[in-house]
Amino acid sequence: MLKFIVVVVLFAAITYLLVRAWERGVFRGSTSRVLKRRPKPNQGRPQRPLGPDDDPEFLRDLNRKRKRREPPDGPR
Repeated sequence: MLKFIVVVVLFAAITYLLVRAWERGVFRGSTSRVLKRRPKPNQGRPQRPLGPDDDPEFLRDLNRKRKRREPPDGPR
C-alpha cells in the first residue's frame, strides 16, 4: 500500500512539473528561449490605437469646449 501512495505522489509531482514547464514555453522553440521570460505587456500604453472617443485627452478638451458654449444659467 505504501508503494502505491509513493507512486501516486511521484506521478502527481512529475505531472505538475511538466505542466508548469509547458505553460512557460520550455518545450516551444529553440533552447535559447528556455532562459527568456515572456515580455510583459505595456501597462501604461494602449495595445491598439485609440479612437477619438476613447482618448481621455480628446474627451477632456471636448468637455472644456462644451462648458465654454453653455450660457451662465445652464442649458434650457
